[in-house]
Amino acid sequence: MKQHLQRINHRAAFKRYGDSMSTIPSPTLGKDGFRSEPDPCGSNPLARARWSRTGYAVVLTAPMAICQIALFLGPLVFLIGLSFWLVRNFQLMPAFDTVNWIRMFEQPHFRGSFLRTLVQAGAAAVITSAVSFPAAYAMAFFLSAQRRRLVVFLLVTPFFTSYLVRVYAWQTFLSDQGIVNGALGLFGVGPVPMLNTPFGTMVGYLTLSLPLVVLIQYMALSMVDRNHIEAAHNLGCAPFRTVFKVTIPSARAGLTIAALFCFIFSFGDFISPMYLGGGTAPTLSMLIIDATKAGQQWPRAAVVSIVMIATLMAVAIAATTYAYRRR
Repeated sequence: MKQHLQRINHRAAFKRYGDSMSTIPSPTLGKDGFRSEPDPCGSNPLARARWSRTGYAVVLTAPMAICQIALFLGPLVFLIGLSFWLVRNFQLMPAFDTVNWIRMFEQPHFRGSFLRTLVQAGAAAVITSAVSFPAAYAMAFFLSAQRRRLVVFLLVTPFFTSYLVRVYAWQTFLSDQGIVNGALGLFGVGPVPMLNTPFGTMVGYLTLSLPLVVLIQYMALSMVDRNHIEAAHNLGCAPFRTVFKVTIPSARAGLTIAALFCFIFSFGDFISPMYLGGGTAPTLSMLIIDATKAGQQWPRAAVVSIVMIATLMAVAIAATTYAYRRR
């Protein structure tokens, strides 16, 4: 009797549970029998994949865009506005006047400094690329993996010290009583003036960018397809000609970007023209210093800065267009 009553109670409990579950709406089932959720992209898988790629792209590029706006576009807009301000009684006065632009472009020393800076930076890019290429070529094609790692470490080592310290060290080497002239004196030569000359400026430019150019060229040459080089050799092409007809065109993008980096660093450098070149032939970066020291002419310094930025952007666009154009 007791067991019979327990069965009745269990049946009643299951019946009440079934009645309560019947009041819950049943989920919507798809054609495959599984519960379906609303899809913002519909049933198109291509639209869903495109939506996913767009979301990832926005998330990944947002930090870079924010940094560019905060650290480049914002200061650039302020710099452009500052170039139209005026200086009265050694104080900046907000205004919108083109007098700073007119006076700077009318001055012959500004045009001369611009051409001098452009020529020196271009010469530094050409010389540095030419000096770096044999070392990068040897690293990519002749050295073993272990020796390549050692050379890369040695190329990174100069960046452990300040660029200004390295320039001061070059003063010891290039002065009339320096180490280089001391070595030349043993052969009855000298002293040869090297410090406070354009040669000294060029040495500083190479000190600044040579290790980086070698590394970029090495990475570009390492990506060259060896099958193309072997095919050129099988067709009877001489090794020296293969370098200019196969290797350099294949690594054109990396070689051009390396020269571009050297040009950018040299174009805006202030230390080498001042401490190794003597400061007698001013560059645009030196004009900025002179403008800020002479009567607090920050608007004129802003004009020079904008001209430098515009020049570098034009050169960078031209270089990247040439580097990645179709052969």
